[in-house]
Amino acid sequence: MAYTTIKKPSDYFNTKLYTGNGSTQSITGVGFQPDFTWLKSRNNTYDNFLYDAVRGQGKYLQSNRTSVEADTDQMTSFDSDGYTVGVTGGVATNGSGSTMASWNWLANGAGSANTDGSISSTVSANTTSGFSIVSYTGNGTVSTVGHGLGSAPKMIIIKNRSRTDAWPVDCRQVGGTMYLNETGTLQSYDPTSPFPSTAPTSTVFSIGTAGNANFSGSDLIAYCFAEKTGYSKFGSYTGNGNADGSFIYTGFKPAFVMIKRTDSANDWFLQDNKRLGYNAVNYYLEANTNLAEQSNSDIDILSNGFKCRSNGGGHNNSGGTYIYMAFAEQPLVGDNPATAR
Repeated sequence: MAYTTIKKPSDYFNTKLYTGNGSTQSITGVGFQPDFTWLKSRNNTYDNFLYDAVRGQGKYLQSNRTSVEADTDQMTSFDSDGYTVGVTGGVATNGSGSTMASWNWLANGAGSANTDGSISSTVSANTTSGFSIVSYTGNGTVSTVGHGLGSAPKMIIIKNRSRTDAWPVDCRQVGGTMYLNETGTLQSYDPTSPFPSTAPTSTVFSIGTAGNANFSGSDLIAYCFAEKTGYSKFGSYTGNGNADGSFIYTGFKPAFVMIKRTDSANDWFLQDNKRLGYNAVNYYLEANTNLAEQSNSDIDILSNGFKCRSNGGGHNNSGGTYIYMAFAEQPLVGDNPATAR
């Protein structure tokens, strides 16, 4: 059974929905001051916008684009129970009538210096929940970077802030690299790629010579996730092509699931517990596109994991291989156990 030391997962991750007002707006109800906020319009074809406390709330990146980091007043502050969104240029995050989804993680503020790796970094780490934000400057050679987690991360997402490069994702659960802004398949580790085969340790992760993870002189940001029993899970599964599909045990009732097929081209699907329909009717957004929210019946969120409910190629094609990252709404076992819906 999945016993956990995290009694209330929403203290570390929470989905918040809101509707834009076309003006300045304080978004409350997150439950903590977020250090990483990912915003996406549900009813418009606007980009995914990512903000964090290490880079500062006035800078954004877009997971569906290779664009460099840009300055903005779309996000004006991280607050004690959420954040404030602005109006100038903020139609994608606060446009009047725009229904919004935001996914929020707690790290540890603006971060501090870390010299564990051969490249020094600035790290905002929450060792309890296994999440850190890491800022570093590339040197163009195979190197290590400190992540501050105290345990080895299972997934690392990197973006070169200075160059129009793709978003490499180190998927240790399947042993290869994928790209958050692309539909492509799993790539092998290589020293000339973003990630060499050297596995992360409890203190550092390794980067290769590829410019999208280590261009000399470039500023880069990494989001690192270590697995915590009963709170987060980073795994893989094989589809069976059946409406009575594969069951994926996480040990908790998921609040958020991101799924990507690894052996064939497909999107990165984002699903959460705040946009649920009835049983297997769920709404999804995509990390790699600007598409508005779509509905499907691909997964059913359960008290101890999720189950595929269709034979769609994005979630459950027969023989297809998939990776996922999931965060808990409630643990299966603990002081606040999950119940079936």
